[in-house]
Amino acid sequence: MNSSFAYLPQNERKKIMLICDDIRVHSGVATVAREMVLNTAQHFNWVQIAGAINHPEKGKKLDISQDTNTNTGLTDSSVIMYPIDGYGDPNLVRQLIKLEKPDAIFLITDPRYFMWLFQIENEIRRKMPIVYLNIWDDYPAPMYNRPYYEACDALLGISKQTVNINKLVLGDKAKKKIIEYVPHGLNHDIFKPIDQNNPEFKAFKQQIFKGKEYDFVLFFNSRNIRRKQIPDTLLAYKYFVDTLSEEQAKRCAFLLHTDIVDDNGTDLAAVKEYFFEDEKYNIIFVPEKLDAAKMNFLYNMTDSQILLTSNEGWGLALTEAMLIGNPIIANVTGGMQDQMRFVKDGKWVEFDAEFPSNHNGTLKEHGEWAFPVYPTNRSIQGSPITPYIWDDRCTAEDAAKQIKAVYSLSKDERKAKGMKGREWALSDEAGFTGEKMGQKIIRVLDNLFLTWKPREKFELLNTKNIEKRVLNHKLRY
Repeated sequence: MNSSFAYLPQNERKKIMLICDDIRVHSGVATVAREMVLNTAQHFNWVQIAGAINHPEKGKKLDISQDTNTNTGLTDSSVIMYPIDGYGDPNLVRQLIKLEKPDAIFLITDPRYFMWLFQIENEIRRKMPIVYLNIWDDYPAPMYNRPYYEACDALLGISKQTVNINKLVLGDKAKKKIIEYVPHGLNHDIFKPIDQNNPEFKAFKQQIFKGKEYDFVLFFNSRNIRRKQIPDTLLAYKYFVDTLSEEQAKRCAFLLHTDIVDDNGTDLAAVKEYFFEDEKYNIIFVPEKLDAAKMNFLYNMTDSQILLTSNEGWGLALTEAMLIGNPIIANVTGGMQDQMRFVKDGKWVEFDAEFPSNHNGTLKEHGEWAFPVYPTNRSIQGSPITPYIWDDRCTAEDAAKQIKAVYSLSKDERKAKGMKGREWALSDEAGFTGEKMGQKIIRVLDNLFLTWKPREKFELLNTKNIEKRVLNHKLRY
């Protein structure tokens, strides 16, 4: 932790009210939010409305300042939590604004979880700004989100694609907003290459592999939900293994850290039973929840991370793999494109209205740690709250070819390419670390506080022109 960056004494710090997943849980949002708090605790005081499903500590007030001090090396951090079910409601926010007197509200996750908050924006933005870290957007540009984005004073995008989408949705009003690129950052002192002779690591590896040794291990780490395309990923692995000799096949394995059954995904045990009867495929499931250190062990036991998600805001598993020095195999969609570092005119590509995405493979130059799989089918998916979104599907056959390409490298070649990815992830250009993410958050919020002025006037919207499914948004300044 760089606790010296932009240090302020506790009594001189702005207080930020964070509303998102409880930063102590293991969700992707919580992981990123935790890194953000830890890497800005020297500059801001934090109070969190800490959401979870059926939160066991709801209704309590928790002070985790000492834990924060332990993790950061600080002596004077201030991090207060109010655990709740869900993300809150207007009355809770009103009460905590009076009690905690925050200087800004910071939201992370889909803005439609905060419809109730945007309905009282007129109250909030007369007192403090609203900051939104947009973690998941895809094309076509979600115009149904425009009222939410208009209600924010700063819009932070985790991917270059998301930043572009924020601008497209806001149109001319984008010029009046702070819109910044703040990619996800992780603790590179946790996710890192380790000594393969580490006794604890060797014991854990033996436990997972049951004493077997493999020449090549493919890894999948994500939730079992439909858009993650796990059955297709399994099929890609099967196609790859079927190109090998029987002896080569036995020396390969596919390790999946995910729930075997999920109501939002599929029954992976049934998929395995039907498609992988032959033991030569070595499909290994690790469904248990693991702490960060054990997750780092899993990555260090494997040779490459694969993620074929059909739409994805970022893909934290790719970042974790890059930080430990493994090559990545990924579908070219959403924020995963950033981590592959596609190059245009000699520079890391910037997306805009004329070139919004590289899903069609226009750009072929990319980081040597990346093995991209280009989508061959683009279809419109949707739901009542997400009326339309592109679903970018790649084929299992194309993915299998990229698995084979990684497999065909020597161990030294794989590691060299993977370490190039780690080197770049740590660089100032990428900034995929918690420390660099924290520095960007500090700069953005400091700038916001310098320029922001309370909203004193607002006018009623013509609510007849707003579809109910979009937003019960009553006010606009």
